[in-house]
Amino acid sequence: MVQLPGALLDDVHERLLDGLATAAAEPALAEEIARRVISYLRNTAETTVSVEEDGTTFVITGDIPAMWLRDSAAQLTPLLRLVVAGVGAPEDRGQLVALLSGLLRRHWQYIVIDPYANAFNRSPSSSHWESDETDRENPWAWERKFELDSLSYGPDLAWRVWKATGDTSWADDRFVPAAREILRTVAAEQHHEERSPYRFRRPGASDQDTLGREGRGSLTTPNGLVWAGFRPSDDACELGYNIPGNHFLALALERLAELLEEVVQEPEDAAEARRLSTEIRAALTEHGTVEGPHGERIWAYEIDGRGEHVFLDDANVPSLLALPYLDCVDAEDPLYLATRAAVLSHANPYFYAGRHLEGVGSPHTPTDHVWPIAKCVEGLTGAERPEQLRILEQLIRTDGGTGMMHEGVHIDDPEIFTREWFSWSNSMFCELALDVAGVSRSHREA
Repeated sequence: MVQLPGALLDDVHERLLDGLATAAAEPALAEEIARRVISYLRNTAETTVSVEEDGTTFVITGDIPAMWLRDSAAQLTPLLRLVVAGVGAPEDRGQLVALLSGLLRRHWQYIVIDPYANAFNRSPSSSHWESDETDRENPWAWERKFELDSLSYGPDLAWRVWKATGDTSWADDRFVPAAREILRTVAAEQHHEERSPYRFRRPGASDQDTLGREGRGSLTTPNGLVWAGFRPSDDACELGYNIPGNHFLALALERLAELLEEVVQEPEDAAEARRLSTEIRAALTEHGTVEGPHGERIWAYEIDGRGEHVFLDDANVPSLLALPYLDCVDAEDPLYLATRAAVLSHANPYFYAGRHLEGVGSPHTPTDHVWPIAKCVEGLTGAERPEQLRILEQLIRTDGGTGMMHEGVHIDDPEIFTREWFSWSNSMFCELALDVAGVSRSHREA
């Protein structure tokens, strides 16, 4: 696994203490937040990240020995914050950029192998979560659930690395083939019923874990959005067009177009990426909103293009709550603010409130469990500094005595939780803490 330079972590600690003091955090709380960020950064690097013989970066989720395309990018995103903020010596930041570039090259490798898979093995070992039936046998795939975020996180992270550092070492000979696989897959899934080769069946599984209609999923009518079989939670979509997933995909395609045009000089592919992004954005505007609980317009969570919709929000990102965090919408956009208010209320069937926690959970975990990831997203998307500090303190108090963030935590008993080791959740705590301390997230703040 990977060791982060001690001098870099010392600098992180000092930056956090200075920034948290400016944010008026109590000294004891500031020290505990800083200590945890160092612990989580070190834990992620030393227990989930490895540099392979080919120089690529392989990242497991924690307690599952496979690499999710979504999770792996999210797990390493705090490292880009450190690079953008100029934390540590130049050579130390160079090590972080090399890890990020290696991760992206691994993303391209996997997408070329199978653009429909969501999680992959370190090698073609045929290891898998559970048996399923698809139209393509793939020994690399740990699981072959098609989720839009699997095709979005890589281009988005590549664009942010490039904008922040100018680094293009991630653009190896598999980048353009991977980009073309993304474009081909997106275009096919805009017309899922007629053009898609994808089927997913898991015999004997719950409805959350398989697709109906012989693996096709619920019936949809084309409208410019892109179909997905599964949500970012890895649960099956109730309706085929996931709205937050389409938002993030549209942004990722726009950023992919810029990479194709500026970095690798592929103008035709860039034009196709822009065309698809424009179609998705237009469809979101025309079809993606519904009437909220008080008669206001809000974003739906899923629609089918046939007049049906569902409103909820799920803790997993992309989510409706996370749209500004992902740069998909402005945090002050009235449509987002109305959606946010509905998400953080009992209009959302997965919003829970109890003695110790209140926030967004997921149908992926038991009732009355709030996800630390969603609490961090709540803090990153509009909360003022005092509220952000309250969220960090609340998360520290509800870790069940483990010192780590979890998947879901019971609102009335923090010692009841799911997944003791969940690296994405630890990384989101780091993101919120760094944000409160004023450590830059993106190119815009550099």
